[in-house]
Amino acid sequence: MAVQYKTLVLGDLMTNCYIVYDDATMDAMVIDPAWDYKQIDKTLTDLGVTLRFVFLTHGHADHIGALQEVRNYKKVPVYIGKGDVDFISNSRYNLSAFLGKEIVCDSPEHIVAEGDKITLGTLTFTVLETPGHTPGGVSLYGEGLVFSGDTLFQYSVGRTDFYGGNMQTLINSIKAKLLPLPDDTIVLPGHGPATQIGKERMNNPFLDGGW
Repeated sequence: MAVQYKTLVLGDLMTNCYIVYDDATMDAMVIDPAWDYKQIDKTLTDLGVTLRFVFLTHGHADHIGALQEVRNYKKVPVYIGKGDVDFISNSRYNLSAFLGKEIVCDSPEHIVAEGDKITLGTLTFTVLETPGHTPGGVSLYGEGLVFSGDTLFQYSVGRTDFYGGNMQTLINSIKAKLLPLPDDTIVLPGHGPATQIGKERMNNPFLDGGW
């Protein structure tokens, strides 16, 4: 009985979309359904899992490109942080207005906050509020994993020059919410390869070589 996940790299911006599931119950969630609904649907089918909900780390276009299709076809609820609720319905906030294809999604069913527990089958995850890249950015921690969205990358951090971004807020989020996690916690970011909290604490140049 354990957590399993599959990483899909989707779209022109090579966004990481994660299908996370409990191998005991085969219940699944999709984290950040980027761009390609057909690929997401095929992977769910190939894995033999049942999608229960969608979790969004934030509301930028490259992380919600397939969101409305997933909702329309799968009829599942969506979880997002309070500060990004307006992003998924506003093409300027979510940046899709500048990418040539406007993305406008229905309001989310669930707004999450710091410390909220998200249950998937027998698995439990905890919401960490990690604003900075966006006002309502959140990370999801549990089962030895943290899905960090565009907050923390391997030896890098998220951009803050978009609407609602703030570098000091981002760094504070990482130092207060992510770096205290156990060293062997696997970081699964919104772009690029996985890393570990201990490696980022010691080697990420944006974090002053430690804290």
